[in-house]
Amino acid sequence: MHAHSDPSVAPSAPAAIRQESPQQLALSGAWTARGIGAIEQAFESVHVPAATRLEADGSGIEAMDTAGAWVLQKQLLRLRQEGAEIGLQGLRPQFSQLLEVVAQHLADQAKALVQPAPIPSTALAQIGLRTGAAAEQAAAMLSFIGETALAFSTSLLHPARWRWRPILFNIRSAGFDALPIVGLLAFMLGIVVAYQGADQLRQYGANIFVADLVGLSMLREFAPLITAIIIAGRSGSAYAAQIGTMAVTEEIDAMRTLGIAPLELLVLPKLIALVIALPLLTVFADVLGVAGGMVMARAQLGVGFGEFLDRFVKAVSITSYLVGIGKAPVFAAIIVVVGCFQGFRTRGGADSVGRQTTRSVVQSIFLVILADGLFSVVFSALDL
Repeated sequence: MHAHSDPSVAPSAPAAIRQESPQQLALSGAWTARGIGAIEQAFESVHVPAATRLEADGSGIEAMDTAGAWVLQKQLLRLRQEGAEIGLQGLRPQFSQLLEVVAQHLADQAKALVQPAPIPSTALAQIGLRTGAAAEQAAAMLSFIGETALAFSTSLLHPARWRWRPILFNIRSAGFDALPIVGLLAFMLGIVVAYQGADQLRQYGANIFVADLVGLSMLREFAPLITAIIIAGRSGSAYAAQIGTMAVTEEIDAMRTLGIAPLELLVLPKLIALVIALPLLTVFADVLGVAGGMVMARAQLGVGFGEFLDRFVKAVSITSYLVGIGKAPVFAAIIVVVGCFQGFRTRGGADSVGRQTTRSVVQSIFLVILADGLFSVVFSALDL
């Protein structure tokens, strides 16, 4: 609080206002936090006809601080809004400067409270707004990808800066803890694929080719894709929620204040851990998916486990197996980058955390499926 007073005068009298005539006000006393207790009620008794010139004499003001300046400026503004023209004279220079600072602050507050112009509700306007928002988000994501790549390259040059405890923790939470759900869904998917193909294969007496169907579909497409989708919903959402909560509670700003790079602490351990864990989860899904197909082949087509495995080894090449494994690190990078990016974009409160978490899951799954389609086109062009 700024206080100004004349050392030669003891500001003992409280703030006072006196209307000497309809066109003349006299201000006196100490306009400080202690002296303005009843001044607002005194101002309420001042009535000035509209379009009247009113002169306020401030030569009697003995002291003033920010509280008194705020009350005086607020009341003068009220009178102006009622239509009166007010001139303030006789103030000491330091009081005038304080009033100017308070007036500027009130003007800034008024601008902040002004509502923006209503957005046109036409379909074309909505399309334009959404397109602009999507373009802005795409540009921000590209910037985030570049920052992450730069931080990852720097960490490769300085391995001592790797944070092994967060990396191992994320390998456990995103990898080991996900084994049950990944294995269960992969096993069920293998059963479904074999069951759907059983009727068609039986019609042509090609029961043994169920090994080709299950092996190629699971190893090349279904196992890496279903694993990535599960991890996007399970771990990608957790990344967005964790970082979003930290952004809302200003923990990320505190990290920057302490000189800790948020990317190195929050993003890189997750990226390294998931790039390691997702290929291993994909291998696990391959095994469980093929096992599910074997069970259904024996139940529906009478193909024994031994026959299935003999045909499986001949039908599925090592290239097909590596194609599926090779997709996993790319899917892992997509999940981590999208989840962390949406977390860093969280603003406001808890509702924003939920909104960004939902966006991270939707965008991760969409980009994973898009990347899988691009892989299919590239591998087909390369005859793999």
